[in-house]
Amino acid sequence: MALTPRHSQPNAPAYAPQPAHLAQPAHPAAVEANEAIRALVDARAGQDWSSVESAAYEVLLIEWAAATRTAATGDIIEAA
Repeated sequence: MALTPRHSQPNAPAYAPQPAHLAQPAHPAAVEANEAIRALVDARAGQDWSSVESAAYEVLLIEWAAATRTAATGDIIEAA
């Protein structure tokens, strides 16, 4: 698997409004996992990934998904 670095689109607004459910601060574990994912992808941009790097990426995605799910369910208020 080879990924390319992220590039901002020319003429894209510097600030794009986000949906209300995304505007809330992220859970610290989700932020940490997201930063690790970005670092891994950026470090290997344009290169083939080893099986170890692919596995590390998959683990980080699972950690991020679990952290975002935890953050989202913490905001749910159940009706009586």
